[in-house]
Amino acid sequence: MAFDTPFLIIETGQPAGRMKRHKGFPHWIRVAAGLEPDEAVSFNVEQGEILPDHAEGFAGVLVTGSAAMVTDRHDWSERTADWLRQAAHAGVPMLGICYGHQLIAHALGGEVGWLPQREMGTVGLQTDADHTADDALFQGLPATFNAQATHLQTVVAPPEGAVVLARSELDDCHAFRWQQHVWGLQFHPEFSRTTMQGYVRARREELQAEGIDHRELHDKVSATPHARQVLRRFVRHARAARHR
Repeated sequence: MAFDTPFLIIETGQPAGRMKRHKGFPHWIRVAAGLEPDEAVSFNVEQGEILPDHAEGFAGVLVTGSAAMVTDRHDWSERTADWLRQAAHAGVPMLGICYGHQLIAHALGGEVGWLPQREMGTVGLQTDADHTADDALFQGLPATFNAQATHLQTVVAPPEGAVVLARSELDDCHAFRWQQHVWGLQFHPEFSRTTMQGYVRARREELQAEGIDHRELHDKVSATPHARQVLRRFVRHARAARHR
């Protein structure tokens, strides 16, 4: 089936270290989401690219991860937050990943802050049955499943009216939904096992300085098919919503 309305991928940063040689986050997300090259367009806001005036012309919006910190309030980040706020209130389907998750929460009035320690590698998530039972992206998933994560900051207070869908041992808001069309995922559904291991290698000096055995962390990385499923469900949901 051909789709004439593309998804918009907002690029907020670049992969760590040597992972850059495997292209950037928009490519990783597009492939993991099952989108063809002509089914997505990307804008690099971190490098100053200006977003389109209106988001309504896109099937949905995806916001990438970044090594930046939302609390630094960079000009490009705050401009993007303003754009995301308007798009969310206009009813555009939206999914933020890692930095994107935090930026959407910030845009909608939530609070972003620091974790007590770095969360990295394959982590176990616990879902909230009260809120996932009828959620378009999480319903039917196991009560616990694994996902790939790498972050120092998190959503410490979700936006007003949002519901928390999943949490980890270190992070009480690993996923949230605002209304019925906006989601934030602290975890990386686009990361494969190989990608996550590459990130651990890229951060080995920082991990060592923090007293974390990067070799053990590397060896414990596993596949996370349920996390990938969340991303693909967003694509299907956004397309279905457009044709209602």
